[in-house]
Parts: sequence; structure tokens; C-alpha cells
Amino acid sequence: MFEHLPFGPFTVFVAGILSVISPCILPLIPPILAYSADSSKYRPVAIVIGLSISFIAMGILSSAFGSLLAGYIDYLRIAASLIILVLGISLLVENLHLFSIFSRIPCSITEKEGVSGALILGISLGILWIPCTGPVLGAVLTMVAVEGNIIYGTTILAVYSLGFAIPVLVIAYSANITSAKLGKVTHLTRHLKMAAGLILIAAGLWMMSVYLF
Repeated sequence: MFEHLPFGPFTVFVAGILSVISPCILPLIPPILAYSADSSKYRPVAIVIGLSISFIAMGILSSAFGSLLAGYIDYLRIAASLIILVLGISLLVENLHLFSIFSRIPCSITEKEGVSGALILGISLGILWIPCTGPVLGAVLTMVAVEGNIIYGTTILAVYSLGFAIPVLVIAYSANITSAKLGKVTHLTRHLKMAAGLILIAAGLWMMSVYLF
């Protein structure tokens, strides 16, 4: 299932970690999770589960979309290679916000106490953070759509969610990690974004060479 795709499980796992390092996500994690941890030690876990539900749901929808277009798989693959190429370019070009439209979607952040409130908060964050995770997550979802297999889509987005969840939980349960400290690290994310962009461009070009020639 994975052998003919440019993104294997390990690559997707790393993509999940890279998504957390985004400048518009990383500094926000401590204040969001510090309150949650103070309210209940299980709330950060519930938030991460909520985030995972959002990501996996996106994977299932992308897989379903791909399966509907199975009869046009050759065109879908070419479109996917172009999309991944554009997503890679978007990571290299400053102020090119392809996913800014998602920031306008009304999505209330619940202040409800308890694990259930944290779960809803996590689901909401999965949607609100699309402008930040967009290029990397979009590339993963594009590959899921090409495969058109719901089991594959669920699995690959679960792997992505695991990569996203591990650093989030480490930050949540590390009392010495603050937004100020993480803010000093975010200047390195520009280099990581450029590296990720080059990888996506290479993957897009590779897919085009395979599917067109």
C-alpha cells in the first residue's frame, strides 16, 4: 500500500512533528495546555485526542473523495502532483497564505470544564489551526485522496496525529516550557519550512515524472 507513494508512514510521522513547530502553533501550546493541565491532568490528553479526531476525519473524507473519483485516477494523480508542488512552493514564499480562508470559519473555543470540554476544544483547534498546518497536512491529505482507500486514510492520518501529539504532550506536561522559551525557537522554523517546501516540491516533481512519462 505504501511502496508506490512518496510519503511513507515515517515521513508522515515527521510531518506531524513539523506541523507543531509552526510559528503560529508552537507559542500557543503552553498557555492553552497549562490551563488544561491545572484543571485536570487528563485534559491535555483529551485535547490531543480531539485534534486526532479532526485530522482522522479529514483523512476519511479525503479517502472517500478519492474513491469517488477512482474512474479518473490518472487525472487525480496528475492533479495531486500539481497540488503538492504548489503546497511546496507556498512554504518557500513568504505571505502566501493559501489556507487563510479557514481562519474565517466560525468555530467557538469551548471553555467547558472537564475532559469532554477539552475534547471539543481539541476538535475545534484541529479546524482553527488549518492555516498553520495547511501546506504539510494538505500534502498528506492529497496523497490519501489519490489512494482512495478509507483504511489507508485512517491509518496515515493516525500516524500524522501521533507525530503531532507527542511534542504537544511533552510541552503540556513540562512545567519549565513556556511560550517565551518556545518563541525563541520559532526563528528556526523558517529553515524547517524551507526544507519541508523543497521536499514537497521534489515529491511533486517525482510524481509528475512517474504519472506523465
